[in-house]
Amino acid sequence: MTLTAKRWVALALAVMAAVVGTWAAAFPLSFYHDFPGPGRNWVSALGPYNEHLTRDTGALYLAMLVLSVWAWRRPTDDAMRVTGGAWLMFNAIHFLWHMLHLEVFPTIDKIGNAAGLGGALVLSILLLLPVRAATAQGLTGSRAKTGRTG
Repeated sequence: MTLTAKRWVALALAVMAAVVGTWAAAFPLSFYHDFPGPGRNWVSALGPYNEHLTRDTGALYLAMLVLSVWAWRRPTDDAMRVTGGAWLMFNAIHFLWHMLHLEVFPTIDKIGNAAGLGGALVLSILLLLPVRAATAQGLTGSRAKTGRTG
C-alpha cells in the first residue's frame, strides 16, 4: 500500500472521528437519542443515558481526529503505523463489544453496526500494512525506506 493511499485512509478515519466526536462531545443527549441518524437509536437502545460517558466518548474520537490529521499531514510509514495501531486498539474492542450485543436491534441496524464498525476496523488494519518502498512518495534511497520526508 502506498503512503498516498494510506493518507486517504487516515483522512477517512479523521472525518469519521470529527463527526462522531463533535456530535458526542458537544451534543451528548442528541447523540444518545439519534446516533447514527434520525430514526436510528443505536446508543439509547443499549442502556440509560450517561452524559459523562457520552462526552468522554466524544473526547476520545476528537483525540483520534488529532492523531489522524497529524498522520495525514505528515505521512510517514511510522506515523501511519502508530495511527493504525491506536485506531486498531479502539476499533477492535468497539467492534467486538457491539457484535456481542446486537440482539436489541432490528436486522437493518445489526447490518449497519457490523458494516460501519467493521469498515472502521478494516481501515485501521490498512494503516498497519507496509508501505511499498518503490512508491513511497517518489522518494529514493534511505528516505524512501524509512518513509521520512525531511
